[in-house]
Amino acid sequence: MTIVSSPLAGRAIGLAAVPDPVFSGAMVGPGTAIDPVREPSAAVSPVDGVIVSLHPHAFVVVDDEGHGVLTHLGIDTVQLNGDGFELLVAKGDTVRRGQEVIRWNPAAVEAAGKSPVCPVVALEATAEALSDMTAEGDVKAGAQLFVWQ
Repeated sequence: MTIVSSPLAGRAIGLAAVPDPVFSGAMVGPGTAIDPVREPSAAVSPVDGVIVSLHPHAFVVVDDEGHGVLTHLGIDTVQLNGDGFELLVAKGDTVRRGQEVIRWNPAAVEAAGKSPVCPVVALEATAEALSDMTAEGDVKAGAQLFVWQ
């Protein structure tokens, strides 16, 4: 069982509210999404594990059980070419839940015409494998988002 924590402070809105059909249709996997607080902050690791994929706008951490969790910072933010994002770890690093991974500013992303909404997705999971899903309401970074069986 893996408890997946929020990588950001903000408001949980659920995947269906993400303004991207790939995420809202759960094509990448099930999960939820966070509409982040509009201030400079760092996205933190949602689980203990290893960084297996790292880009300025997204990262994947795989835990000891092989569960991969994708945190995607905003929608279409790959088009920003890394501007406004600062990597704080490297691919292959072991991280702890709550450890800072990427520093960014959701308000700057929004000012650049992109959505700052952040999907948090359980890769290669079924919807039935997730429970205790937080799909609405305010969340703090590090608060439980869902449980992956």
